[in-house]
Formats: sequence, C-alpha cells, structure tokens
Amino acid sequence: MRDRRANPVGRAATANIPRISLGGLRLAVLDIEQTADFMIDMVFPTRRIDRPLYLTSANGEVLARCATEPMTGRLFRGADLINADGQPLVTVSRLQSRAPLPERVATTDLFHVVARKAQAAGLTFYMFGADEAENAAAVGTVRRMYPGLRIVGRSHGYLRGQALRDKVAEINALAPDYLWVALGVPYEQSFVEDFTPQLSNVGVIKTSGGLFNFLSGSRIRAPLWMQSIGLEWAWRIWLEPRRLFWRYFTTNPRALFLLFNKSRGTGRGL
Repeated sequence: MRDRRANPVGRAATANIPRISLGGLRLAVLDIEQTADFMIDMVFPTRRIDRPLYLTSANGEVLARCATEPMTGRLFRGADLINADGQPLVTVSRLQSRAPLPERVATTDLFHVVARKAQAAGLTFYMFGADEAENAAAVGTVRRMYPGLRIVGRSHGYLRGQALRDKVAEINALAPDYLWVALGVPYEQSFVEDFTPQLSNVGVIKTSGGLFNFLSGSRIRAPLWMQSIGLEWAWRIWLEPRRLFWRYFTTNPRALFLLFNKSRGTGRGL
C-alpha cells in the first residue's frame, strides 16, 4: 500500500504546524479556529496541493486502538493532520509539555466553524456516511443552518463493491472542496486510504465519526460541564450502556497509560 506520509506535497503543506506526541500519535497544536483557517487556506482562493488533504481526529479510544491494532495505527499515522478530539488529551498535554494543546478540537464543533467560513468563501461540501435517514436529516439541518452553503451532494455510507466505486467516481466528478466522511473508526480512515487515488478533485477529506448523528438530532452532546472536564465518555455510556460500557471499560485505562508513558514535547512537521 502507498505510504502517504512520503508525499512531499502533503508534507510541505503541513510542515509549519506544531505538533505534540501524545499517547503514541502526533497531534496538531491548533485550536478550532486555527484548524478551520488551515482547512480553508488549503483550498481558497486556490487549492495548494495536488491530492486530497487527509484530516482525522483522535481521542482516548483511538489511542488505545492504535496501540493494539496495527492496521488502525497505520491508518491514523498516514493522516496529514490529527486533531485532539478528547479533553483528557488536552489536560495531559498541559502536564507533559511547555507548549500544550490549546483546546479540544471536536469534529462536532469544527464542522460549524468550517461551514461558516466555507459559506462566506463560496466553497463546497459533500457529506458521505451514516444511514440514509441520518444522512438526509443531517444534511437538512445543515441546509437550514447555513442556507448559503453549497452542498453539492450527499450519500449514506452503506455501499459496497461496484456501488461504492461508482459513488466515489460521482464524488470526484462533483469536485467538492470538503468531503466529510462519517463511517466510524477505522472504516472511514480505511476509506481514505483506499480511495484517495480516485478522489483527486477533492480538496480536503475530514473523517467525522458520529458527526451526522449529532447534526440529525438523533444524539445529543453531553452538558458543557461534562465536556470541559473530560467526562463526555461517561455521558455516552449513560445513553448507550449496552453498546459502550465494555468499550470504554477496556480502552480508558489503556489510553491513560499511553498518555502518561508515550508522550513527549512539541515539534514541527510530520
């Protein structure tokens, strides 16, 4: 498989972004506004790279999975930029580094900042993922919130084989500036690796996890006080105990171990 990290164009585009090593991954030391500005700058007024820029996000569960699942670790390390989508990562960075993460960059928050900026600049979105009902409801919400935003297409993510290849070709023909991919870890990261060569007309691909579920209203965010102290995972367990209890029971201790034993200072570049 292609080593995307070796791409000199992608490396040059992200070379000046400071990073910190936390739990075994290199995370961007950017706040939400800076991340959104970077995403806009990559495509406006002209696109600065010759392939889609690949952005993803990491939380404690991701750190644990990257440490124990070689394929997942490889897929994340192939990203051009990894944001910290977990308050515990921000908190530990303040203990481990003199240049810590400024804040949590949750995709559910980042989306709205990018949408506002993209609407003002006339940039385009494609929203791919979740099931048909969730996808349609999410896009409907976005159209109501940002009536001037150009959404050139949408699709649910339950496609396989030729149907998926045809959809990728359709997305590439529409040439969106931003492709939001919400398939869950590690499927969305695998999608990026598999189809980046066929998406040369796309500007930025941002993996999005459960973003569409929040946009559709089928899930609700934790109260702000729980988010601010890193307890959003507890809120999610309360809402979906049967599905999530064992996941967090096994990944949280491993993530804490990695954060305190596989972290070091900041630097620039990939």
